[in-house]
Amino acid sequence: MTEEIIIAGFGGQGVLSMGKILAYSGIMQDQEVSWMPSYGPEMRGGTANVTVILSDERISSPYLKVYDTAIILNQQSMDKFEESVKPGGVLIYDPNGITHHPTRTDIQIFQIEGSKLAAEMGNKKIFNMVVMGAFLKIKPIVKLENVLAGLEKSLPERYHHLIPLNEEALKIGMNNVAPLKLANQIAHN
Repeated sequence: MTEEIIIAGFGGQGVLSMGKILAYSGIMQDQEVSWMPSYGPEMRGGTANVTVILSDERISSPYLKVYDTAIILNQQSMDKFEESVKPGGVLIYDPNGITHHPTRTDIQIFQIEGSKLAAEMGNKKIFNMVVMGAFLKIKPIVKLENVLAGLEKSLPERYHHLIPLNEEALKIGMNNVAPLKLANQIAHN
């Protein structure tokens, strides 16, 4: 099993943290892991993305042009990465701020209203964990307990009191992700 993932959005949305937590989770499961961040000099507010590869076999290169899964958190990232999902792959996105929704019919597309759900929980900073929960529901390639261990490993100790809130956010994401029904898919069903 090899899963090649791109997570992309604005700096400050927890994109790199999500990737780091996934990478630590894979390590906890004795998987081979690659974590390769990419961000502009402006960081917060600029675009950021991270490529994560989790595999049972040795990873030959961390550099990818196509992905099994894309987790998209802003329009610029949608424009850049929608076409990079392998046919049969998965695209997960938060519709907040998206003006041109994905239109491909050769991939599975899911929506998670992470921004809205995090706001309803009273803490917008857990947005990324809501989205991560959606990913774990669709692709349970790492176990929840390993994600929590990865979260503990990546969070500074002064924030460990927030781990239960993050766990709740993961579960809310798992319970609120939904497949996107495109007009042309509905017409053919």
